[in-house]
Amino acid sequence: MIRSWVLAASLALSLPQGLRAGQVLALAERPARAPALAQVDLLPDELPGAVGHSLAFLAGPEAARQVRPRGDGPFSLDRVRRTLERFRDLQTAGLDRRGFLAAVRDQFEFHPAAGDDRAGGMVFTGYFEPVYDASRTPTDAFRYPLYRRPPDFQAWPRPHPTRLELVGLDGLQGGQGPLKGLELAWLKDRFQAFLVEVQGSARLRLPGGETMTVGNDGVTDHPYVSIGRLLAADGRLSPDRLGLASIAAYFQDHPEHLGPYLARCSRMAFFRDTRNGPPGGSLQIPITAQCSVAADPDLFPPVALALIELDLPGPDGSIGPRKVQRLVLVQDTGGAIKGPGRLDYFLGSGPEAGAAAGRLHSRGRAWFLLVKEEAPEDEDD
Repeated sequence: MIRSWVLAASLALSLPQGLRAGQVLALAERPARAPALAQVDLLPDELPGAVGHSLAFLAGPEAARQVRPRGDGPFSLDRVRRTLERFRDLQTAGLDRRGFLAAVRDQFEFHPAAGDDRAGGMVFTGYFEPVYDASRTPTDAFRYPLYRRPPDFQAWPRPHPTRLELVGLDGLQGGQGPLKGLELAWLKDRFQAFLVEVQGSARLRLPGGETMTVGNDGVTDHPYVSIGRLLAADGRLSPDRLGLASIAAYFQDHPEHLGPYLARCSRMAFFRDTRNGPPGGSLQIPITAQCSVAADPDLFPPVALALIELDLPGPDGSIGPRKVQRLVLVQDTGGAIKGPGRLDYFLGSGPEAGAAAGRLHSRGRAWFLLVKEEAPEDEDD
């Protein structure tokens, strides 16, 4: 999805033997001593299903299109798959929490991420699936569309048209150009429509009680630009107040500034109807609250199992952060989630998850897990 300011790029690549080139820049090829797992505070009931989504991805055609060879190294597709299979087997073995964590520590290698400081330091942010009112048809109240991917998108000349060229300064001119007839749904608020692009998916409440889910289906070839950082650079928001709530409040107070700032965010995202399915990431894998993270696919192995250690804010923002560990899966990417020191943690759907995502900005560490290889048996002379 998406993500705390994520827009996904579609990847059309081929595969066979391994994961993405360059990931050794972000992960130690040799395992480190396994960390203590005493701070694993949550093993969600949905974790087995999330593992199943990664395994399904590896067995399907998307793996061949979105993952390419990276040469020698421990993170081959086969070993990542066997890691997930072993982890799944442990989840169904009837172990209690202590026994399960002990088995994880005993049966898997832990490969630390280098981090942005080459000493393991990672920056964690949060993202979520927004829930907004919308309509399948335009009305006086619902004016701002989300668009399907154009059928001839692959043939568009590069550089692609900018947001300003495609939809105009007011966001209402998309029906005059190449996006005509591609409207998927209309929202009341233009900034909400933009946030669906940023987060990469949304659950839409339609008139009459029906719901609709949409997921990212490609982006134009312009670089991701953080609208919060633009506001900070112009002195309109403090750099330490760039959360979603502060940005939304600014545009509520200054609606005349929204069009000009969005015009500076040239990239546009397209969407597909995901038919009330779970939130979906840019790898076309369903993502699961508290179980999925977004990472740079050029530096970290997609669909892999990881242990993250970070400070989570209190549920209402008034309680101090607490250090926790979580077992998660890399099931998403994001335009803003780049480099060896960034991971974006999916926190769920709706306003409560959105508030939590807006508060999450912490440093921590990450280890990527691989099932231990069995030592070869000695052959008889």
